[in-house]
Parts: sequence; structure tokens; C-alpha cells
Amino acid sequence: MYDLIIIGAGPGGLTACLYALRSRLNVLLIDKALPGGYLAQILELENYPGFEVISGFELAEQMVKQLEKYNYQFKQLDVEKIEKNNRSWDVISGQQRVTAKALIIATGSSPRKLGVEGEQEFIGKGVSYCGVCDAPFFRNKEVVVIGGGNTALEEAIYLTKFANKVTIVHRRQGLRAEKILEDRARENEKIKFILNAVCTKISGAKTVEQINIEDVNTGNQEIIKTQGVFIFVGMDPQTKFLNGLLETDKAGNIISDKNLAASEQGVFVCGDCTDIALRQVITACGQGAIAAHSVNKYLES
Repeated sequence: MYDLIIIGAGPGGLTACLYALRSRLNVLLIDKALPGGYLAQILELENYPGFEVISGFELAEQMVKQLEKYNYQFKQLDVEKIEKNNRSWDVISGQQRVTAKALIIATGSSPRKLGVEGEQEFIGKGVSYCGVCDAPFFRNKEVVVIGGGNTALEEAIYLTKFANKVTIVHRRQGLRAEKILEDRARENEKIKFILNAVCTKISGAKTVEQINIEDVNTGNQEIIKTQGVFIFVGMDPQTKFLNGLLETDKAGNIISDKNLAASEQGVFVCGDCTDIALRQVITACGQGAIAAHSVNKYLES
């Protein structure tokens, strides 16, 4: 019987683990992958206080090293469901079952898909959701980035280190990214913008060869020749394993109160699986600290 099980080892889960360990709680941290989550895929993090620039992998590594001072416990499990067991909670993965007095759900989010024809078919064959992971495969090629937020522009800028040309397609006239990123992208001679347009189809023979786009104002159609399509149109919370046990909004974000307590007693949340106003590493960390503090108060009571 653990005091606390934290499901998800991204920045929110790692911070929650640190605060819980410092409160002398018996904690188990669980993730289906190694600690770090999506943070480990960020090439350059420029807005985390204390660092002018640091890679997400390095920051995650430092967080884990800090936990190791407290002899933290970690299990690599793909959680299938959670079940209430009197006043405790069971976390189930296959034949394995672990139990705790309280839970923190910190499962984060995963890349949202466009849902257009050809997208699913060409995943791994030209369609990607991670420029840092797949950019080397597109050396000296032409690629398209779909999206207009921070991630889209950051990845587009990174892709110019490999690709000959990067075309950013965004459905609005204005971008959602920070102005400093927009300025960098517009100053990059390898980057071209197509605004007020959406991708309607991805096609090719064995790999991606072209996409169809449509002007949202005129309805005019256009075909863009490309060898790669990188999609950054948002993230969806990874909460399906809850099977409706906790209250969520329409998007699947777990609903919580100001103390980050979910709708079931003893369950708390943090990070990108919540309806957080700003999805950033630092806000996930802040919520992780609050969630762990709330767990400690809950267990004391």
C-alpha cells in the first residue's frame, strides 16, 4: 500500500513526486515510457526560468537526478484503468495491480490528428507529429508544417536545418505563436507561409508526395508537392483509460477544483490532462507542486 501513486512522469508528475517525497510520503511513479514524457522531445527550451536555453531532455534528466537523492520508486507500466477499493485506489496494468491511498493523474496529452484522408495511411511514411524525432529523414527535401502555434513554428525552424524548404499552412490569418517565434520564422529564408488555408487530403504512392489545401475564405483548391507533412494542431488529453470514472469536459480534460482535486475523493490532477490555461512546462510543474501539497493535506485529514 503506497501513500501516493503518480500516473505520468512528465514535468508535472516529476515535480509532484519531488514534493511528495519531501513530505516523506511513500510514492510510486508510473509511466508507460521513461520519465520525461513529451518534455524529453523538446530540442530547445527558452522560457524556463533559470536557463537561457536548455534541452527538454537535459531538464528531464536533471529532474530525475533530483528524485534519485530520495531513492524514488518508478515502474514502467501502461495503465489500463483505475478502480476504487474502499478508501484506496487500485492502478491496473495487465496482471499487475498496485494500490495507494491517493492518486495524482499527470498523463499529459498527445498530438491531435487532422482527421483528413491519407493522414493515418501515411504515418511513418511522410506524416509525422515530431520534427525533432524525424527531421533527419527529410534532409534536402521539401516539407509542410500544419499549425500556427508555438510548437509549429519551433519545429518549422528546426526543420530548416535539414529540409530545403518548409511551408507553414495555417487556417487563420494571424498566428497563435509568440511574436518572437513568428519573427524568427519570417526572417528564415527557407520558410514560406500559406495562411487562411486548411489541408484537406494527403496523398502519394508509397510515401507522401502531395497535399491538397483549401482557402477558407474563397474555397479555392491547391495542390502542394511535398515529401513530408508535420502536423501540430494541438494536443488531446490522455484520459481515455479513466473510462468515465472522473468528471471531464467535452475535450476529455479532467475537471478539478482550485486544489486540483478531481471529482472522486483521493484523486488529484496536474499538467496537460487538465483544462490548464497555458500548456507549458512551467505551468505543469506548478500544478504538480500544488497537487502534491493537496495530497499531503488530504492524507493528514
